[in-house]
Amino acid sequence: METVALFGAGGKMGTRLGKNLARTDFRVRHVEVSDAGIARLKSEIGVDSVDPDMAIAGAQVVILALPDTVIGKVAAGLVPKLDPGTIVVVLDAASPHAGHLPERADITYFVTHPCHPPIFNNETTEAGRKDHFGGVAAHQGVVNALMQGPEEHYDIGDRVARAIFAPVSRTYRVTVDQIALLEPGLSETVCASLLTVMREAMDEVVARGVPKECARDFLLGHMNILGAVIFEEVDGVFSDACNKAIEYGVPALMKDDWKRVFEPQEILESVRRIT
Repeated sequence: METVALFGAGGKMGTRLGKNLARTDFRVRHVEVSDAGIARLKSEIGVDSVDPDMAIAGAQVVILALPDTVIGKVAAGLVPKLDPGTIVVVLDAASPHAGHLPERADITYFVTHPCHPPIFNNETTEAGRKDHFGGVAAHQGVVNALMQGPEEHYDIGDRVARAIFAPVSRTYRVTVDQIALLEPGLSETVCASLLTVMREAMDEVVARGVPKECARDFLLGHMNILGAVIFEEVDGVFSDACNKAIEYGVPALMKDDWKRVFEPQEILESVRRIT
């Protein structure tokens, strides 16, 4: 199996990935610079951090489990040292989409990101039902993009993605631009923002006298059935009253041009802010 150099191995994401890689046949070299991260590596995975140059020597795959804000800086110093044909795996489209990865034609850039376990699922264990983030017990989808490199490197990148985000139900091959549409566009700019508004709406009815647990149960229960209908998890239709409320509610809550957040320039500006 391939040798993998995992950068940021002692961070929150790096530790998650390291634990999953420890269950595979990949040979893993862990790289961490912070004292807290080095201690976490030792206590949670039972391994030591190695020197970055030693980690990349002969490694077929280099994973950058790093914050978006530092990937460009780290990659600028790291990529020129890599062997030709090395596969660099990035866990988010922000830095690649913003142009922060160094130009080098003889290496591969592979971008992957988890979908996270879906609201509607078939998890049968308590651990699976409690694993909302994924990568522990709940199955999730993963999106992959071969940004550059030979076609045969896609299969290696896909195997790495399935290993670090396990258990994985399926993977989707898309482009880097499409991952950027999904995140930050769909998942953060739209979904996270609207969920924040929904939480504020719940807090508002609580402030107006509804008991908090009552409001929470009512909202989450309606999110469940309304979501099941809207996303075609069940075959159902809304009542006339609900359709009337939607007809009034959408223009009351949303600007007419809200879909401009998916325009290429808007997505680019969003990833630039992130990075």
